[in-house]
Amino acid sequence: MLDPGRVALFCCAMKLDIDFVRGQFPAFAEPSLQGQAFFENAGGAFTCVPVIERLTRFYRTRKVQPYGPYPASRAAGQEMDEARTRLAAMLGVEVDEVSFGPSTTANTYVLAQAFRQWMKPGEAIVVTDQDHEANSGPWRRLAQDGIEVREWRIDAWTGMLDLADLEPLLDEKVRLVCFPHCSNVVGAVNPVVEITAVAHAAGAFVCVDGVSYAPHGLPAVGTLGPDIYLFSAYKTYGPHQGIMVIRRDLGRLLPNQAHFFNDDALYKRFTPAGPDHAQVAACAGMADYFDALADHHGIAGDPAARAQGVHDLFRAHETALLQPVLDALEARDDVRLIGPAEAAERAPTVAVALDRPGVEAAAALAEHGIMAGGGDFYAVRPLKSMGLDPERGVLRLSFVHYTTQAEVDRLLAALDDIL
Repeated sequence: MLDPGRVALFCCAMKLDIDFVRGQFPAFAEPSLQGQAFFENAGGAFTCVPVIERLTRFYRTRKVQPYGPYPASRAAGQEMDEARTRLAAMLGVEVDEVSFGPSTTANTYVLAQAFRQWMKPGEAIVVTDQDHEANSGPWRRLAQDGIEVREWRIDAWTGMLDLADLEPLLDEKVRLVCFPHCSNVVGAVNPVVEITAVAHAAGAFVCVDGVSYAPHGLPAVGTLGPDIYLFSAYKTYGPHQGIMVIRRDLGRLLPNQAHFFNDDALYKRFTPAGPDHAQVAACAGMADYFDALADHHGIAGDPAARAQGVHDLFRAHETALLQPVLDALEARDDVRLIGPAEAAERAPTVAVALDRPGVEAAAALAEHGIMAGGGDFYAVRPLKSMGLDPERGVLRLSFVHYTTQAEVDRLLAALDDIL
């Protein structure tokens, strides 16, 4: 959970230059998007200029097999290596602990196959019913091979996980604990450090789904401590790639899922197919963007410290915008706000249950120039656990650091009109 005092202190010390930020995203100058405010960022964020430029350059000048002896091939390989090296430094992990794959869902599935081969019947894993299906379904399927699946259940009203409910599930049989850093419908930020410590003390490894958290600032994975951390580049202002951190001790313990001759390369062991060269290279543009923000705001230090400074800058801006939205929704008696009502305890991914399908409410908002989403968002299990009908779904309003106060004001006015 983000410390509210830290948010307030950082907010007083430094303010996000929203004009500079929005100047890094071509979407805000795109004529077809004018007059609309984007509140479905949890489904995928706008792409920043450095990523677009690197992707375009790669396709124009480097679309060859990388790591060859000729200039275009060397440049392609160097840029792919640059992406891994710079992201690893920002995340606070070793370079070979960062892998790329086609999506977080695919990466999770591959990892589950490795655990399927490594674990023995009768051993156990722990999953939650707060997860997006990508970090729940693949692990639950291990039950088909005799692995015991234990469920850490959310509170039926709040949707929150209680650490006290995890401890009774842990014993010498548990090999892995899987949970989200932040749910894509509940929005609460789970205490990764504390959960990881409890799981490690019981002898279990930890897998964290960070897809819904990472857009709000790259996590300090090295400090947080999980053995696996997963997130999606297309939600962190980059191309459509899944990024996964696998710590060396676990990565070497699990069976290789790639070609046998790649067994010695940790960053290749859990990527069965060849990576998308251009998109991997373009991920260096994400590092360019974060570095530009750090430079512009005077954030110094090593890459991890600069990334943390940008993270805190994002969260302070988002928290200030989010609280009025939560207050307005909490004050209504015709909607059910899912998750915490305090902005410092959650990400700005806000789901509400209505007396009509969420997709209908999203369509009504679209008529007011608000781009939002409605449905189950692959969060069928948490919706059911909270007594909500997945077919009716929820209205989800999600934003990130490039959202403005004016856009939030417009959202609140539109909500008053449609509810």
